[in-house]
Amino acid sequence: MATSSIAPIAATVTPAITAATGGASSVVNSNTIASNFTTFLQLLTTQLKNQNPLDPLDTNQFTAQLVQFAQVEQQMKSNDQLSTLIAIEKSAQATVALSYVGQTVVVDGATAQLTQGKASWNMNVSKPASATVTIRDSSGQTAYTGTFAVNPGNQGFSWDGRGNDGKLWPDGKYTLTATGADASGQSTGISTEVKAVVDSVDLTQTPVILSINGQDYTLDKIKRIVRAP
Repeated sequence: MATSSIAPIAATVTPAITAATGGASSVVNSNTIASNFTTFLQLLTTQLKNQNPLDPLDTNQFTAQLVQFAQVEQQMKSNDQLSTLIAIEKSAQATVALSYVGQTVVVDGATAQLTQGKASWNMNVSKPASATVTIRDSSGQTAYTGTFAVNPGNQGFSWDGRGNDGKLWPDGKYTLTATGADASGQSTGISTEVKAVVDSVDLTQTPVILSINGQDYTLDKIKRIVRAP
């Protein structure tokens, strides 16, 4: 008759459990745990059938091993449920993202589209200042520059597409940079936002990517939704 105890089974199976629960991979580790669990039950059943009556299995150790493997099985089920919840969340996020297509939104950025002599930005200033605004085309060439007084808060800035020489610049993407100085001449930060239409949504990316003015943005970058005129 066999005289082995339950301890060798634990030594054989436990390392695989540790490796499986320590990593983020799910499919391979889950299969490994399930295989180990089946093997453990088979070995345990065999030991129970062939144990030495004079040296039976330790009851406490036997119970501890059963509890341990039951916990692993429950963790596997929990992981499956979490995977389902994540899939549902991704589906919900995709549905929300699709609703943005064609909507006019405001995002942090400095590049706006000039269309038919009209491009607009929002500037945010913390205190009254004199702002020097420079607008450049996609090649980096300066199209316009000017200095304006700005007030604290969020305010719009529109450009009619004409340079300082009166030249009308062609439609395209233009980038605005603004530097500010207060009454004492100290530098003042000026942040910029752009208002544009969401052109498309890439659902293959995680998180979902929105295409706005040819730039890629995630959903959390959208600051406001504006009703189109």
